[in-house]
Amino acid sequence: MSRRCELTGVGPMIGHNVSHSNVKSKRRFLPALSPASLRSESLGQTFRLRISNAALRTLDFRGGLDVFLLKAKDEALSPRALKIKRQVKAKVANTPAA
Repeated sequence: MSRRCELTGVGPMIGHNVSHSNVKSKRRFLPALSPASLRSESLGQTFRLRISNAALRTLDFRGGLDVFLLKAKDEALSPRALKIKRQVKAKVANTPAA
């Protein structure tokens, strides 16, 4: 399983461990991923996704999974999240605006 956020596309980054004597050795910074159950208001379903903690805070700030997916770029989303986005778009298009 890849270490990549399914909503934002954040993956491992590289950098250096720097010792006291200033010797640099390569290291990887892994994203803080956690499994989360996210509810889609328009679909009425719950989805389990592995997302970063920063993405979880962004979801809360923007107002939920549906709003986040509709504004997200397709390149950043995983295939599962892209499928959910298409379902949400279809549901929103069929629902008349009040």
